[in-house]
Amino acid sequence: MKLLVMTLLSGSLLLGSAFGKEPIKLEVKKAEKKVNVLVDGKLFTSYIYPKNVKKPVLWPVMSAEGNMLTRSYPMVNKSGDRTDHPHHVGIWLNYGDVNGLDFWNNSEAIAPKDRAHYGTIFHKDIKKAKSGNGKALLVTTSEWKTPENKVLLEEETSFAFKANDKVRIIDRETTLKAIAPTVKFTDNKEGMFAIRVARELELPSDKPTKLMDSHGVITKVAKMDNSLVKGNYRAADGVEGGKVWGTRNRWMKLSSEINGEKVNLIIIDHPKNVGYPTYWHARGYGLFAANTLGHKIFSKGVSELNFQLSKGEKATFRYRLVVASADLTDAEINKLADEYAK
Repeated sequence: MKLLVMTLLSGSLLLGSAFGKEPIKLEVKKAEKKVNVLVDGKLFTSYIYPKNVKKPVLWPVMSAEGNMLTRSYPMVNKSGDRTDHPHHVGIWLNYGDVNGLDFWNNSEAIAPKDRAHYGTIFHKDIKKAKSGNGKALLVTTSEWKTPENKVLLEEETSFAFKANDKVRIIDRETTLKAIAPTVKFTDNKEGMFAIRVARELELPSDKPTKLMDSHGVITKVAKMDNSLVKGNYRAADGVEGGKVWGTRNRWMKLSSEINGEKVNLIIIDHPKNVGYPTYWHARGYGLFAANTLGHKIFSKGVSELNFQLSKGEKATFRYRLVVASADLTDAEINKLADEYAK
């Protein structure tokens, strides 16, 4: 297995010029409010923007062997899923305090009396959807709005999808332009580029929780069944498990196994990001997030960022997500990070 992965990664993926012969097709389905990303005819992910999700997201995310790596809930009721944090949907980018509004925690679960405190990101347009062999490009625009429908930020995001036999890559580049006179990203724990993973990628836990049962009913579970739960975090500096929360590293790996398939999810920060290297808001229950703008809680008050933009100013945030049907070594991930940094 190691020889296979080394051969794969030392070739076209790391060179950044070719990404295999697998065709990547983008299917734009505006009536369904989504764009499907198909690798060699099979679903890899979908860019979706339904009304019941308070920001555009990528959901679901599938491995090369067809296993679902993102949590199903709240989009689909699946037996055994956790039912916490209904705002954790697929892969997303937002923040917990933008001009006093919480974009991170917004969902349909928010009571009407409390909605004045939450912001929403509205999909606006698909500027480009270019399919290709080994790589494809999707460019979208969105608006970050207040509950009064005032635009705080204009967003343009490009998703570069790349694929090879065992590896899928999503390079996200998001440019935010301030429309309001001042846009303040007050230092906050809740951010920024994140994925909520399937139960099998969680870290084993004995804590009581609520899970979806086979009838779609949320049920209290006193003792968790961890027989299929095999997740483990590993940071670039070698820290593992739940201890990675609050560490600061240029990449983080979440590894597990689903239906006999070894899987890795790796988030790589980019050196040009504000706040690089990122702090990690990575939890054992399945939230895997890189928070480049939140420093205070992670540094225990040693540093505080409070980033802001004036009207017309722009900031660009870049993140790479690697989806591998293999267990990549530190050296192999460092090569991917080095290639991305260029």
